[in-house]
Amino acid sequence: MANEEDDPVVQEIDVYLAKSLAEKLYLFQYPVRPASMTYDDIPHLSAKIKPKQQKVELEMAIDTLNPNYCRSKGEQIALNVDGACADETSTYSSKLMDKQTFCSSQTTSNTSRYAAALYRQGELHLTPLHGILQLRPSFSYLDKADAKHREREAANEAGDSSQDEAEDDVKQITVRFSRPESEQARQRRVQSYEFLQKKHAEEPWVHLHYYGLRDSRSEHERQYLLCPGSSGVENTELVKSPSEYLMMLMPPSQEEEKDKPVAPSNVLSMAQLRTLPLADQIKILMKNVKVMPFANLMSLLGPSIDSVAVLRGIQKVAMLVQGNWVVKSDILYPKDSSSPHSGVPAEVLCRGRDFVMWKFTQSRWVVRKEVATVTKLCAEDVKDFLEHMAVVRINKGWEFILPYDGEFIKKHPDVVQRQHMLWTGIQAKLEKVYNLVKETMPKKPDAQSGPAGLVSGDQRIQVAKTKAQQNHALLERELQRRKEQLRAPAVPPGVRIKEEPVSEEGEDDDEQEAEEEEPMDTSPSGLHSKLANGLPPGRAAGTDSFNGHPPPGCAGTPVARELRAFVEATFQRQFVLTLSELKRLFNLHLASLPPGHTLFSGISDRMLQDTVLAAGCKQILVPFPPQTAASPDEQKVFALWESGDMSDQHRQVLLEIFSKNYRVRRNMIQSRLTQECGEDLSKQEVDKVLKDCCVSYGGMWYLKGTVQS
Repeated sequence: MANEEDDPVVQEIDVYLAKSLAEKLYLFQYPVRPASMTYDDIPHLSAKIKPKQQKVELEMAIDTLNPNYCRSKGEQIALNVDGACADETSTYSSKLMDKQTFCSSQTTSNTSRYAAALYRQGELHLTPLHGILQLRPSFSYLDKADAKHREREAANEAGDSSQDEAEDDVKQITVRFSRPESEQARQRRVQSYEFLQKKHAEEPWVHLHYYGLRDSRSEHERQYLLCPGSSGVENTELVKSPSEYLMMLMPPSQEEEKDKPVAPSNVLSMAQLRTLPLADQIKILMKNVKVMPFANLMSLLGPSIDSVAVLRGIQKVAMLVQGNWVVKSDILYPKDSSSPHSGVPAEVLCRGRDFVMWKFTQSRWVVRKEVATVTKLCAEDVKDFLEHMAVVRINKGWEFILPYDGEFIKKHPDVVQRQHMLWTGIQAKLEKVYNLVKETMPKKPDAQSGPAGLVSGDQRIQVAKTKAQQNHALLERELQRRKEQLRAPAVPPGVRIKEEPVSEEGEDDDEQEAEEEEPMDTSPSGLHSKLANGLPPGRAAGTDSFNGHPPPGCAGTPVARELRAFVEATFQRQFVLTLSELKRLFNLHLASLPPGHTLFSGISDRMLQDTVLAAGCKQILVPFPPQTAASPDEQKVFALWESGDMSDQHRQVLLEIFSKNYRVRRNMIQSRLTQECGEDLSKQEVDKVLKDCCVSYGGMWYLKGTVQS
């Protein structure tokens, strides 16, 4: 209080904020000169600016009559720069250094705390500065002098050598073809100093007019430094509290934050990460870590995050491998990207990495040469795939980087089942793309199987023999029951039974059946899946069931209703399907269902086929050629017999043709349709039925799914 009394307020000054020149006002800082001389006294010959770079060049005259000016030195500099002959391009036309160029540089990038003040009639008017530029002498004329000197020396050397040589020497020219520039190389080139300097040099100069301090135009522009309407009108910009007013005048500095080094792209700030939505947090974490157990992910996200929401989000960006989550390939290799090593597109990289991930769902170990042979990718790309999720072991191969997470497998069986269905669909795609020999998926899903290990061929054969011996008696009884059913007279009229040979070669065939059992068919018998057009006799007794569910003929059960709805909807969209394609579509359907759905309880091949037949479809016994490479599931062809539209009759005639022929020419199909359906059959109707049921290959028509290229 005592200090305030000793220093009383003498005068209060109103402060106004002028914004007319807020985005146009620059402060130029000139080199120091004697106090008796101002820069306004020096003639400004020219001025130019590059607006984007905020770079200014001013050309000022030098007083050559000043006693401090060294005339001999000025003449020498002009001679070195322009040479003895003066022309229009000369820098110094008077053969004397009579001008000097000043070039600007930015003093600070943050000018928000600086303003130009004008005090007039007891009022202080502030205008924010848009930039502060320091003007320094430019010595570009020295570069011109050096260039002239080098040109003269080169000309002299060329003249001497031309006298000594009778003819020019023949020089060998090496032609090089540049490689395609990768995305990383392009980014490095764009960020290089040379490229930035070139971009700056390409920006054109904008020539300016200089007006002195006492010029009328300068006086007019100076009026814009005053706040308009300051007298009698309250300036609402400055009606602030003292603390707010000081904050406007002196905002907090951000230079410290800008001076901090930028973190690498693979380093995350957890504080910034937790400000993002949960889905983005999971995606960023998985993209950086690549492989992570679910427990670690929950610990990184924090205790307040719901595990159900995390489970829902992790399945969108990662796949389950040995109980751990591995980021999806399309997250690491987005569309329109390419390999930095080989330049192959992202689609090929994703397919190759999916193959590596799928191999790790089968075993703890993967051999790099095998992956490179199958995927046809370069060694660097394959190594990148493996380094994402495995570690190399000498003389063994690549081992999956994390241990098997059995705790997650037991705790979340519905998620495991869904991931198993997704992997089944991916396996089918990989088999088609890479022409793989079909590998048998584990009999039990991951929820019931322990961590995979290295198993030799002899061990696998021994295990198969043991299982075959244990099930031998059961298989004998099942075979006897099948024979009795086939001999039973209770066969509906008009129904043909397709009998296929049953292997009775003993233990070796049992061993092969144990090793090569189909992934979906978990029933002990597969005979009924081979019957054609109709349910097998003896099913009404209800003695057969799968996982506690009655057969699909009992339409009242939820599983039967859901399965039938899927089958009917599928055949309404695609009239002809093989069993292999139907199983693939069913797996994709399961993958789209929420966890805990009734269809996850288990559906056998026989249940699926029986439901197809009960839904109004028929099995078409296509006579495949003896040398066909189609699998048994691909040889089972089902078609919608009646859909209720006008094309039913045409489709039935077409299906009867293919029950006797593997491939047919169009003229045969058209003549048969005309014979059965009348002469008024149009070309559009024939095209429609062919489009619904057939595909054309090599001038011949095949039922969909049966063509073997």
